[in-house]
Amino acid sequence: MALQPFAGRAAIVGVGWTPFSRASGVTVGDLATACVLDALDDAGLAVHDVDGLLSYAMNDSIPVLGLARSLGLTRLRWHQDLFGGGTQTASILGDAAMIVDAGLADVVVIYRALNGRSGKRMGQTAVGHAEDAHFYGQYGLAGPVQLYALAAQRYLHATGQTDDDLAAVAVELRAHAVRNPRALMRTPLTVDDHHASPFVATPLRRFDCCQETDGGCALVVTSIDRARDLPHPPVAIRSVVRGGGPGCSALDRAEDIDGVFTRYLADELWRTSGLTPADVDVALLYDAYTWVVLAQLEDLGFCPPGEAGAFVRAGGLRLDGALPTNTNGGLLSEGYVHGLNNVAEAVVQLRHEAGDRQVPDAEVALCTGFGGSFGTAAILTRDTGDTGGAGGVGGVGGAEGVAR
Repeated sequence: MALQPFAGRAAIVGVGWTPFSRASGVTVGDLATACVLDALDDAGLAVHDVDGLLSYAMNDSIPVLGLARSLGLTRLRWHQDLFGGGTQTASILGDAAMIVDAGLADVVVIYRALNGRSGKRMGQTAVGHAEDAHFYGQYGLAGPVQLYALAAQRYLHATGQTDDDLAAVAVELRAHAVRNPRALMRTPLTVDDHHASPFVATPLRRFDCCQETDGGCALVVTSIDRARDLPHPPVAIRSVVRGGGPGCSALDRAEDIDGVFTRYLADELWRTSGLTPADVDVALLYDAYTWVVLAQLEDLGFCPPGEAGAFVRAGGLRLDGALPTNTNGGLLSEGYVHGLNNVAEAVVQLRHEAGDRQVPDAEVALCTGFGGSFGTAAILTRDTGDTGGAGGVGGVGGAEGVAR
């Protein structure tokens, strides 16, 4: 296997959240400050330990230097504001791991905070870059959901899957959310409920689309050696890949409008992690829309092309299924913090702290994020304390995979 240079050298040691809501009543800066302090407390660290700060946003959050002042940081060795949403969700873990591995900072905090419902709403964001907006707008593409609806229509046509398959994803992820006290949507959902919900943009109904949410989420990353002296089992960052097909996220320039990022990244992900789909115990797949979960399952090798809906309807995403997925309820039912809340759930699962939604003996998690044909994926592993392999995970899987 060809592990990346930083593989297993850095670990996530703290996670923090604010409550998720549709009207936080506070500023984005307040949300960012609260989730970062919560993550540091979880990690057993203090503000003065932080010397790296990373975030991603779409002109809807507080920049890192503003948050550094709010926190009263006295020694900031590395900071970075990244523009983007889902395209940064997993790859920002790679940024943090490389910074720690290079010695540019010792304790790096990642955060994403937004008033995504009461403030700037993603669902009303113009599609494409400013220079493209007039092109998209005249065809009725008023926001992301209209564009992804076109892709969803093509995906369903190409694979022969139906509204029932989309519903299956929404129903299974809602069942996870029912067990999650942080989730905004905790009322059980049925296929009939899904089919009765109104179309937002055909074929996507209300329950096929992620929420707009006010909230914040943060992670704390440090070296694997330091991590082993902190309160929780470290979650090592084993592999991070980023990229996609032609068009760099613009679906109208992609080879196929329904070709999401995992079509292009899957081989590199498994090669750089030294693992296979059979090694993954829990998946946190970017679920901005139900159909994208189906596409990722197929692209990443968890089921054959065109069979993801059948996989889900057979219970594949359940806690006792072949691939427990989005055990927090995901962006569809927990809340929409541009995917960082899904990464936080992966950490909780690998620390075996998820309560009655815990996947038994979870050691390997897959996290993804996307913005079209361009996206990111990361493999996280529960650290065993064994110095062999990547960050003490030499005994997990390996290039040949493990029996499940």
